[in-house]
Amino acid sequence: MASPVSDIREERRGAVAWITFDRPAARNSFTKAMYADLRELCGRLAADDAVRVVVFQGRGEDAFVAGSDIASVGEIRTREDAQAYEAHVEATLGAVERLPKPTIALIRGVAAGGGAALALVCDIRVAAENARFGVPIARTVGNTLSLLNVARMVEVLGPATTKELLFTAELVDAPEAHRRGAVSAVLPLAEIERYVSDLAGSLAANAPLTLRTSKLAVLASLDARRAALGPRNEIVELAYLSEDFREGTTAFLEKRKPVWKGR
Repeated sequence: MASPVSDIREERRGAVAWITFDRPAARNSFTKAMYADLRELCGRLAADDAVRVVVFQGRGEDAFVAGSDIASVGEIRTREDAQAYEAHVEATLGAVERLPKPTIALIRGVAAGGGAALALVCDIRVAAENARFGVPIARTVGNTLSLLNVARMVEVLGPATTKELLFTAELVDAPEAHRRGAVSAVLPLAEIERYVSDLAGSLAANAPLTLRTSKLAVLASLDARRAALGPRNEIVELAYLSEDFREGTTAFLEKRKPVWKGR
């Protein structure tokens, strides 16, 4: 069945909810409305005892989610804008991360920027052979990740790989992502949906309270470590309020290479 939520579709397959990001013309990049819609959908899924596992995927073979919609990001002009946008995105990532049931990211094509962040808050990530991962913002729009999203990268990838991906702004292919622990399996495109369907079905057959409490325990452990971070809004604001960010978003929309000034 299709969800009434714009650009996000929901299908039930037994006890598994399949959520599809349906904006293929824009490589499934997320608008502000999509972040809000996904957050609302997560609330409904969390309260639905008939759903035991949730699978997230992008429509088509080209992208899981290619990032946040640059037109939305480019609206940021003030400190308050930056804080509000980051809070809006984080509320959705947190809703996905804290769904009280297992989540699986089925990744075909690109998972970049906000798409990589969305994949990282899923419990299990499975990639097609054509998948690519990364955070290319140092060569595209010139913004920065929140401390919490950097922490999530470090938790999965370690500090060295996190710095390498952020500094090089390059996308790594699926085998390399698997080698570095970002995904648990790599499958041919023709086989990945069946693999994920079987995996989701096996999880759905397990004791739901055990799955829920196990996930809560892991999150409690992560929360204890993340508590020391604090908001540190000034780090995000330094990038969002810069000339480079204005240049990056303008250049992206004009389809040209940005000229960075470091201010």
